[in-house]
Amino acid sequence: MQVERVQALALGRLNELPEKFIRPAHEQPLNTRAVEGIAVPVISLAKPHNVIVEEVSEAAAQWGFFLITDHGIPASLIEELQKVGKEFYMLPQEEKEAYANDPASGRFDGYGTRMTKNHDDKVEWIDYFFHHTAPPSKVNYDIWPKNPPSYGQVNEEYKKEMLKVTDKLLEVLSEGLGLDRKVLKSHMGDGEVELEMKINMYPPCPQPELALGVEPHTDMSALTLLVSNDVPGLQLWKDDNWVAVNYLPNAVFVNIGDQMEVLSNGKYKSVLHRSLVNKERLRMSWAVFIAPPHEAVIGPLTELVDEQNPAKYSTKTYGEYRHRKFNKIPQ
Repeated sequence: MQVERVQALALGRLNELPEKFIRPAHEQPLNTRAVEGIAVPVISLAKPHNVIVEEVSEAAAQWGFFLITDHGIPASLIEELQKVGKEFYMLPQEEKEAYANDPASGRFDGYGTRMTKNHDDKVEWIDYFFHHTAPPSKVNYDIWPKNPPSYGQVNEEYKKEMLKVTDKLLEVLSEGLGLDRKVLKSHMGDGEVELEMKINMYPPCPQPELALGVEPHTDMSALTLLVSNDVPGLQLWKDDNWVAVNYLPNAVFVNIGDQMEVLSNGKYKSVLHRSLVNKERLRMSWAVFIAPPHEAVIGPLTELVDEQNPAKYSTKTYGEYRHRKFNKIPQ
């Protein structure tokens, strides 16, 4: 049975949301507005190295989130990435359905609308396209869109840039813990760090004050590197309030994920966040999840554990961690 796509619903020019998209009252943006006037950290990677280490470490500990500028990724490449992603969603519906995934059977790569296996849950106002970009052993090129024709080339180039930025951030975050710069990467499978691309597409929504693009969650990854179009929607949970993240051209949003919180023994915080939707405008984002291999053993780094600072998390493989949830959701 074909899944009902949110984009197709939006094209039908609904006046009201179907019931399944209406969030519980305590989750609705109407009742949980973000505080105004709080600026999230913005860090230039062109600053002196010691300054970058200090600012990234502080942001990772206090926010679990920051924006990076002067990261070296060509603006033209980000523009091309966004262009080919948007062009895929503009294809005829039957062409997109050829790439449909099936989360219920554990097949997540491809074109999808929901990632939960529980079909009683409220539905998010989002369609997405998900696939691995690294390492080569994990990449299934058969599921990459054939249209537009440049999709593969653009994503291969973007992967190379993501690997460079990932290496830089892992080194800086290691030094922020007082460790050798190679330590965190060595616990991430070293040369086998996994990159997972998720293109999020949030169509215009008839009642955005009642819906969510993505519900409150933390990322299971170690890091998430994200770019978006100019339609705002990302919000972070900090100090018992939602904080809106403003769009900054060509900046990369960096989320600290669950695995980084575990490795740092809680010094770095995985950030609880959600995505809102817009009544008039299409919102899109391109998230790259930086994750260890499933067999990688993840636990608090031994260098950070002693009698005064006991381990706050158990040690297990990343594959086992993927089946647990951090309980940070506000009630």
